[in-house]
Amino acid sequence: MIDRRLLPEVLAALDEAPAACLLGARQVGKTTLALAIARKRDALYLDLESPRDRARLDDPEGYLERHLDKLVILDEVHRTPGLFPPLRGLIDRARRRGLRAGRYLLLGSASLSLLRQAGESLAGRVRFLELAPLDLLEAAAIPPDRLWLRGGFPESVLAPSDERSLRWREDFIRTYLERDIPQFGPRLPSETLRRFWVMLAHRQGNPYNASELARNLGLDTRTVNRYVDLLVDLFLARRLPPWHANIGKRLVKSPRLYVRDCGLVHALLGIEALDGLLEHPVVGASWEGFVIENLLVVAPEGTQAYYYRTSGGAEIDLLLELPRGVRWAVEVKRSSAPVATRGFYEACSDVRPKRRFVVYPGTERFPLAGGVEAVPLSALAAELAAMRKRP
Repeated sequence: MIDRRLLPEVLAALDEAPAACLLGARQVGKTTLALAIARKRDALYLDLESPRDRARLDDPEGYLERHLDKLVILDEVHRTPGLFPPLRGLIDRARRRGLRAGRYLLLGSASLSLLRQAGESLAGRVRFLELAPLDLLEAAAIPPDRLWLRGGFPESVLAPSDERSLRWREDFIRTYLERDIPQFGPRLPSETLRRFWVMLAHRQGNPYNASELARNLGLDTRTVNRYVDLLVDLFLARRLPPWHANIGKRLVKSPRLYVRDCGLVHALLGIEALDGLLEHPVVGASWEGFVIENLLVVAPEGTQAYYYRTSGGAEIDLLLELPRGVRWAVEVKRSSAPVATRGFYEACSDVRPKRRFVVYPGTERFPLAGGVEAVPLSALAAELAAMRKRP
């Protein structure tokens, strides 16, 4: 079992708040992490996709009242929105009895709906955390190119072969298309949804253009926007917003859209092996998305992420606004001999970041011209992760 970085953070949240809510895509490892916590503490685990466990909660207050002395883990809790008001009463009752903070660990795979439901009923009583797929630091024993090719879902990256990994990701995509997404969004044929995902994979990291997608799919832009919102909500897509400032230049204002897990990008495009990926037109955009996800999942709490581009071609692939207003500019290069582009230098003169990096797939750090440093992805991720641990 790979140790997850979030484990001590979840335990700390349970020590400090009555409830902790662990969010993340399906199959990302939330249940495995929750069961590891259950082994450390006296816990009751309920899977709310199980009819038997849901039946236990027909009278939630009556059932859970008997377990106020335990940590209760509620998996897929967004499926039972009526549970949140009783949880509030139970939390307050436990407080009056002087019981310790961590009463409930809630697991869910749809962020906006769960945040809304929990926020309305459990305001001031719950702490939210997100579990992402395995990243480069957690999976340090796995070759980086394998993690890039297969993505970070545990079943995919730990599969015994690339072929088995690809089959798992194809099944994962099919499950979302045929079962999960229709539960949340307007119903469309699964083949239309698949074409939509494939288009997003082909456009990995491009500025989001709803009109173009709608035209190619024969849909209206409102439906396309709703599905993009849903993919973001399900932790499957990321919108990277543009950085804006009054600098007197014409800026690109559309967000960039990424399929968050690069392994899903490759499955959608039918890429099974590393050789096929290195020869595919998506290789640069895929590596860029891989770098961005690996940096953002380890960045300190409160970090804001953007990209920057002007109509004249000045560009920063990833602009990090770290706590206390510190800016880092990152250019991503899939090259063993990285150099910063003229557009990156121009963008840095506009934005004035404190530090400037070119992330590349090598193993050495070395300086480039203009105060830029070439740095391996693992090294920059480790630097951000160390900042995350500081008080």
